[in-house]
Amino acid sequence: MFNVQSYSGTKEKDYELVIKQLKALIEDEPNRIANLSNAAALLTQFLDRVNWVGFYLMDGKELVLGPFQGLPACVRIPLGKGVCGTSATKEATVRVEDVHQFPGHIACDAASQSEIVIPLLVNGELLGVLDIDSPEKNRFDEKDQEMLEKFVKTLVEHL
Repeated sequence: MFNVQSYSGTKEKDYELVIKQLKALIEDEPNRIANLSNAAALLTQFLDRVNWVGFYLMDGKELVLGPFQGLPACVRIPLGKGVCGTSATKEATVRVEDVHQFPGHIACDAASQSEIVIPLLVNGELLGVLDIDSPEKNRFDEKDQEMLEKFVKTLVEHL
């Protein structure tokens, strides 16, 4: 059974704990939607100062809204458009300190100020992206990026 533990160590130790919790949630569950849903809920519970956590999944030549936590969101994002579409096209993490300075930013929630998007690559194929928004500028640093990439790597091993 999944057991919520409190986070009180360093940022890296807290991320390691949330990754351990992710493994406990998804290791015996084959359903992709269930695992993405729990991953979004877990990150929402873990991360402070965020207003949206979720997934956009590849559907043909565009990203379509998947499991998420937060306000209703844009349903379809073309590849190459906005932060999510850029991350998907580049198949690389995109960390944006101020979304209003990002050319072509798609504002699904006017409260969002910064964003990090991490691609989900399964056997070299783009499944989608993890998108996390914050109402604060400069919310995500290099350590967040490193550890969220590790979180995603753990997640895709079970998808």
